Amino acid sequence: MLFMVIERFRGQDGLALYRRFQEQGRMAPEGLRCVGSWIEANFDRCF
Repeated sequence: MLFMVIERFRGQDGLALYRRFQEQGRMAPEGLRCVGSWIEANFDRCF
C-alpha cells in the first residue's frame, strides 16, 4: 500500500523542516519506508 504525505510550511519556512529532520529524524511510524520526497520551489509544501 502506498501513502502520500503532504506537509505545509508556515510562512513558507522550508528550513524548519530540514532543522527538525536533522534533530529528530523522519518521525515516521516503524516499518514505513520513504520512497522519495520533494519540496515546491516556493517552499510552500513538501510531498
